[in-house]
Amino acid sequence: MGELQKLPNIAEKLEAQLMEAGVPTIDALKQTGSREAWLRIAARDPSACYMRLCALEGAIQGMRWHHLDEATKKELKTFYTLHKREQK
Repeated sequence: MGELQKLPNIAEKLEAQLMEAGVPTIDALKQTGSREAWLRIAARDPSACYMRLCALEGAIQGMRWHHLDEATKKELKTFYTLHKREQK
């Protein structure tokens, strides 16, 4: 188990994707932010979904992504929708 797996929502696969995306530590994830980290992952893995974006934000905030407040979820959904369209 790596350092990133100590955070909520981060399992082995997501940790590996973060490492490949140049986000190897908890501090790096916090500095990079959920949106940029997700963009880096999505550039390598087109299946990167809204829930993965939420998982990253929840990890940064120290909570399960299901517990993010509704305003944050709405902002993330808008960001996700915009960038998924750009990928097509």
